[in-house]
Amino acid sequence: MPGSAASGATPDDAAGDIPFVLTEAGRNGLRVVAANDAARVAGVEPGLRFADARTRVPELAAEPVDRTADAQALEKLALWMECWSPAIAVAGGDSILIDMTGGAHLFGGEDAMLDHMEMRLKRAGLSVRLGLAPTPGAAWALAHEASGGRAGRRVDEAGLKPGLAGLPMAGLRLSDASLTLLRRFGLTRIGQLYGIDRKALARRFHSVSAADAVLTRLDQALGLRPEPLDPLRAPPDHSVRLPCPEPLLHPDGIRAGLERLAPALCERLEAHGEGARRFRLAIFRSDQSVAAVTAGAARPIHDPAHLLTLFRDRLDGLDPGFGVELMELEAARTGPVTPQARPLDAVLAGDGPDAAGLAVLADRITARLGDRVVKILQPVESHLPERGEALAVYDGELPDWQSATPPGPAPRPLRLFERPESLQVIAEIPDGPPMRFVWRRIVHRVRRADGPERIAPEWWRAGASGPGGRRARDYYRVEDEEGRRYWIFREGLYGDGRGGPPAWFIHGLFA
Repeated sequence: MPGSAASGATPDDAAGDIPFVLTEAGRNGLRVVAANDAARVAGVEPGLRFADARTRVPELAAEPVDRTADAQALEKLALWMECWSPAIAVAGGDSILIDMTGGAHLFGGEDAMLDHMEMRLKRAGLSVRLGLAPTPGAAWALAHEASGGRAGRRVDEAGLKPGLAGLPMAGLRLSDASLTLLRRFGLTRIGQLYGIDRKALARRFHSVSAADAVLTRLDQALGLRPEPLDPLRAPPDHSVRLPCPEPLLHPDGIRAGLERLAPALCERLEAHGEGARRFRLAIFRSDQSVAAVTAGAARPIHDPAHLLTLFRDRLDGLDPGFGVELMELEAARTGPVTPQARPLDAVLAGDGPDAAGLAVLADRITARLGDRVVKILQPVESHLPERGEALAVYDGELPDWQSATPPGPAPRPLRLFERPESLQVIAEIPDGPPMRFVWRRIVHRVRRADGPERIAPEWWRAGASGPGGRRARDYYRVEDEEGRRYWIFREGLYGDGRGGPPAWFIHGLFA
């Protein structure tokens, strides 16, 4: 797995002739953590106490290091460097690792690719050191410790072991304590570890874990142990790119670029027999920044016209800044494409539900109003009717209400109240159907009643009070003298030992 590592930039003062350092407070006072070229020429190196550095260079300028800001800047730079590869990770406080497997030929070979990286980063005012190797550990070592110029920044599989042998031990990314112990043993170069007995090294360290940490880093650098890259973003399932010969300065150029990228991406998806539900358009600007917008589809698609519709109202948020140098369109959450059986007007005509047509409508609404605005009722496993459904974000699939409904249920009302409403009821016998009830201060005389339908309580909600608590329900379908039909239930049974007298509620209205 080829990788590269790049160091971060120095402050603006470092670009001049003024000796400048960054300092950090430690147990023994301020120490230098970074120095520009002018400071290094004057004898100031990282690790030196700031008081000693000031004695050597009285005019030395300094600022405290801001680790948080440095980390944010490095991550921002890493995201911009996705213009070379989508598999990119931050390593430590000053390094970026890029998986360039199979990608060097896009830039004219490995040397040309490294030259291109160096040119672009230096043009941005960054001081960089690059390394290319089959493993992340080896690339890191070359970038930080190699001093052989252009030829020494790259090794292949065959030259991995000899290429690392002469580098300082710090190239293995070891702790300060481990480096100190190794220096005491006379081990200062990576190659000195090649033939060392591992058990003997553990005895010298007086710690098996400390010795294993050293040998693990060595094995990772040599490719004897895997070191998976932890990218900042998961690589997309498919992507297409559009380099810009001249930086795009107008939003219309971005829209035109998308119109070229969409067919290319959809063609690639179709060739794999797939569609995608998530798309991301990223623009890489000449000021080393990245802007991106995403769009989602309810169902996997590979239709360019549909894809362009998803982004129609989202491109206004993309600012070309000082110019767009590269555009990239990504596809994720891929899956098989379901053919559209009927147009949407068939649904509106009552010809049965068409999931594909509804998905198209949902995509149009989402593109106009934003994500997660289209919702649909989904069945919920619950004994209680008011808990039997819930709103959920539409994901392109229609709920299977038939399988979610218990077999042979009694008729359900056309209108179900969100919460049952209390009633005053008179019944002929305590356990019998209602003869008369008062609802919203109006008296209703019952002409006909059907039931009961008993619904057991949800015992796992023991302790709940009110409707939906610990008591069973007996539901009745009743009709009053005016012909209106109601869904009424008595909560609780006489003598069930679960509270006081049963209470009556109305839960819905029939047509």
